[in-house]
Amino acid sequence: MDTCSLEEARDIVSRVYLDHALSAPEDRLEATLNAAPNRRLTIGYLTYQSSAKLVMPPTEDCYHINLTVEGRTEAHRTDGARATTRAMTSGLVLLPDQETTVRWSPDAGQFILKISREMLEGHLSEQLHLPVNGVLDFDFGIDLTTPAGTSLISSVEFLARELDRPGGLADMPIAREQLEAFVMTQVLHAGRHQYSDALAAPADPVRTVRLRPVVRYMEEHADEPLSPQELARIGCMSVRTLHATFQQELGESPMSYLRRIRLDHVRAELLRCDPRLTRVTDVALRWGFFHQSRFAQQYKERFGELPRETLRTRSR
Repeated sequence: MDTCSLEEARDIVSRVYLDHALSAPEDRLEATLNAAPNRRLTIGYLTYQSSAKLVMPPTEDCYHINLTVEGRTEAHRTDGARATTRAMTSGLVLLPDQETTVRWSPDAGQFILKISREMLEGHLSEQLHLPVNGVLDFDFGIDLTTPAGTSLISSVEFLARELDRPGGLADMPIAREQLEAFVMTQVLHAGRHQYSDALAAPADPVRTVRLRPVVRYMEEHADEPLSPQELARIGCMSVRTLHATFQQELGESPMSYLRRIRLDHVRAELLRCDPRLTRVTDVALRWGFFHQSRFAQQYKERFGELPRETLRTRSR
């Protein structure tokens, strides 16, 4: 969206995010919105180039995370909380049960995430392996200068770039889902809420025997899209416990272990394929490697040669 019409800006932003009241001095603005709507997680960049005022009702079925990357905003909500955001240092969390008013400086620009309640609360439940009941009572402001905050803004910028790039995540639904899950994890760590202490507490690793069904499942389903959440469910543990146990028992993360399994399968396939009829790219994609340059580097680190060299070996 690129528009100087206040009504058009209000209508389009309402359709992407939520219905709201929008006003600007003399109804003048130059609004831009670049968004990728999605049922799970919508991401967009928005600017009004005006001292705009937005009054937003309770979001009801979602959370909005407004990350200010240019200019500043002043905000308050119905419970009396107030917050100021500044470029690359702070943001806001809009809650399902609070009305929020935000005033934008003329130079303000924000990345805005819209995450469904079901997805974010379910993601937290999987992280903790505990039921999550009720609204996540985030502090109004969110600090982007902490390690978690810096990681959040970096992951959001990367997600936005990849969705905007031809041949990027927009064409890779599995990879997009994995990155969206990572963004949700960073939101939960960067924002302060009633589960923050539990989320930050060290996870208790489980006995090695509990990893056996997880490792077996990885081996049997290595050609399928697997996530830490799914693997944690297989092992009847939280995602945090899954990571802690893999690190303690195997010295690496579950996804790193899965990558090694997949690399082994790629090598086995390259060694038995006819090089005249086989493309390395096709084999890599079949085993979940979407970034070819990164795949080639990981393959060489593991086997001491590039995948095309393995394929050539087969022809000798």
